[in-house]
Amino acid sequence: MLIGVIADDFTGASDIAITLSKGLTGEGGLETTQYLGVPDAPAAGQVEAGVIALKSRSIPADEAVAQSLAACRWLQAQGCQQIVFKYCSTFDSTDAGNIGPVTDALAAHLGAQQVVVCPAFPAMGRTVYQGHLFVHDRLLSESGMEHHPLTPMTDANLRRVLQRQSRNPVAHIGWQTVVQGRQALRDAFAAARQQNSDTTLLIVDAISEQDLTVIGRACEGAPLVTGGSGIALALPHNFIARGQAKGQRASVPPIDGPEAILVGSCSGATREQIAEHQKKHPVMMIEVADVLSGKTVPDHLVAFIQAHQGEAPLIYSSGDPQTVKAIQQQYGREKVAAALDSLFGTTARQLIDAGVRRLVVGGGETSGAVVSALNLSALTIGEEIDTGVPAMISQGEAPIALALKSGNFGGKDFFARAVATLRGGIA
Repeated sequence: MLIGVIADDFTGASDIAITLSKGLTGEGGLETTQYLGVPDAPAAGQVEAGVIALKSRSIPADEAVAQSLAACRWLQAQGCQQIVFKYCSTFDSTDAGNIGPVTDALAAHLGAQQVVVCPAFPAMGRTVYQGHLFVHDRLLSESGMEHHPLTPMTDANLRRVLQRQSRNPVAHIGWQTVVQGRQALRDAFAAARQQNSDTTLLIVDAISEQDLTVIGRACEGAPLVTGGSGIALALPHNFIARGQAKGQRASVPPIDGPEAILVGSCSGATREQIAEHQKKHPVMMIEVADVLSGKTVPDHLVAFIQAHQGEAPLIYSSGDPQTVKAIQQQYGREKVAAALDSLFGTTARQLIDAGVRRLVVGGGETSGAVVSALNLSALTIGEEIDTGVPAMISQGEAPIALALKSGNFGGKDFFARAVATLRGGIA
């Protein structure tokens, strides 16, 4: 294994896995496997990039650090020459963590003198300029992320955000340097090392995929790199150019059979996707109050899916930010999250036991709950359904096909496209 990734949620893990699997256009990527939690056995010999999906984004910082270090040690034991800490392209975190504490701990463990920090993902409208994070044409703090129920992002200045979380100094390398190319950026890295002998976290600007390519190539040999999935765009190139990998196109066999779509995201993009899907496919909304009272149970959801087989049925618990906030204030954020995670996880397990072979899940927390409930160990990465969302096949005797979608990812018709792709259609 050449590259090891520690991802702080399940959909983010899928996102960077497809990035590593694709590599640069015309060159191909690495054979990539996504692991659901830290494996208890060695990786298969052909795996060139391993992505460990944790559910550590919103847990206490000390727990996130412990899980991330355990993942790092396993990846090192597989021979990884470079570790990537992957977090959301909207830098989801609070002043207590978890991006800063995990980065600090990994840097200390790996002996990294400086660490690139770049959440940019231009394909999804996330760019970093002058150390500020933008979502399309808006600052992060004005993008809607300031209302996130778990990690409200009220400051777009990444230097300030990260410094409040980290014990290491935070510096910045501007786009004017990045645009000059790989060598100019490596010279900037060297200059930063001369200015500070302590471990330094370097916020690096990026407003295009070309910028990310420059950053990835400049990170050749770096023991630790951090960012959104875009940071991995050119990392396979470094190993292919050195002859350590050949470059290849990802593919997995299609899986036919019953399908189900489970959605727990409240993002604006997901709500639009649900509305679009509802025009042609059966959709069931569940009320949080009914879940908490026991009025809505997994059996009801399974019955709805089974009654609409072949129609791409979708079940969701979603709402606008104001509605979600009111529900959390009434019942308690942790109680609501635990109840929905349990509902979707148990429903997914019952659906698979009943013969469902294709499963599409919307929302990072919901995806984590589902794959945890299914007790899957590893997923083979296939073709890209939509930007940042791959088709995946579970390993084992009775494989199932999955697509795990972050809340803001995908076009309006994503859910129908995902079901068709998992069956072997054209994405």
